[in-house]
Amino acid sequence: MQVATQFSIFLVNKPGVLAQVMTAIAKAKVNVIALTLMDSSEHGVLRLVCDDADRAREVLARTHDRCAETDVLAVELTNEPGAFAAAAERLAEAHINITYAYCTGGAPSGKTTAIFKVADLKKAVRVLAPARDAHRERRDTIKTSPRRRR
Repeated sequence: MQVATQFSIFLVNKPGVLAQVMTAIAKAKVNVIALTLMDSSEHGVLRLVCDDADRAREVLARTHDRCAETDVLAVELTNEPGAFAAAAERLAEAHINITYAYCTGGAPSGKTTAIFKVADLKKAVRVLAPARDAHRERRDTIKTSPRRRR
């Protein structure tokens, strides 16, 4: 589990705009950990978390003028039924509101990364951290991931 930088990029809703942003990130050799795209009739919002936030920030500053950053919680989960629900339940039990969330696809029998935008990031880290310790003693659906460079 880690606190990560999420970029929200506002895109004009026309062909090629998403490809342009993603190509610039790829050419900079920045790996995308997770992404989601929401649209409306006039624009889309691309939210993404990368393995190198500093480099992604540089690329986006050069290629796109409508971008915002926010801290989110990136939680590594097993890719099996109930893993995301278990994390969401722990946050709910601690009365932490999830503003929005999304996951990577994950490979069968592999791992997935869940991104949570929560009302209280510090409390969420404390609430989900015990799962890391429980995993050492028994199988748990919430796992920790190595700290990625921000």
